[in-house]
Amino acid sequence: MVAEEEEEARWEGEAEIDYVFKVVVVGDSAVGKTQLLARFTRDEFALDSKSTIGVEFQARTLTLHRKRVKAQIWDTAGQERYRAVTSAYYRGALGAMVVYDVTRRATFEHVSRWVEELRAHADGSTVVALIGNKADMPAARREVAADEAARLAEEQGLFFSEASALTGDNVERAFLTLLEEVFAVVSRRALELDEARRMRGEQGGDAGVAGGGEVLSLKGTAVDVGSIMETSAMKRSSQCSCS
Repeated sequence: MVAEEEEEARWEGEAEIDYVFKVVVVGDSAVGKTQLLARFTRDEFALDSKSTIGVEFQARTLTLHRKRVKAQIWDTAGQERYRAVTSAYYRGALGAMVVYDVTRRATFEHVSRWVEELRAHADGSTVVALIGNKADMPAARREVAADEAARLAEEQGLFFSEASALTGDNVERAFLTLLEEVFAVVSRRALELDEARRMRGEQGGDAGVAGGGEVLSLKGTAVDVGSIMETSAMKRSSQCSCS
């Protein structure tokens, strides 16, 4: 009986969610990816944090534009031996963060490789942000200037921000900026799907979507507008408050 009540409570909790956004965080080992996630999801920082093995998962539920959004954030290992394993987790990601350490130039020089790999496996509409972690470190230890990173982000079409998982400075803002842009992309896709359904209805349903049988894509998953949307990007439900 207890198990049934727990299961029912779990489903009731899920029903309160309007959107589920999958976000992946990538970058070299020891740049602070896990610490950034811990700071954003639990407002914690662990001095004895160990390297991620494979892929780990953290989540936070919040309210964006009066909609309840669950951010499922996947923390991927930076070690080379895990690259083949983690690449599969890029698929279906609506957002991504590429993290480097401002005190280790080599991690910054590998950013382009991470972006290339991400774009090879993720959907073309995935929103990508470049984050320079450990911005709290003394200037004497900095090896990557913010201006240089900003130029690279502009060239690659990325959002850019520096942050500190240790102090918490700018971590919330960096994640919320990414999630806000993801929300905008998903909202546009939802409008496209609604318009396609309307056009299909006007054409009698036999002429295909938009007159050409086109299949619209939502967060990396092909979605036939005539079917039920079962994706990790969107779950229709009631409005709710932030937690």
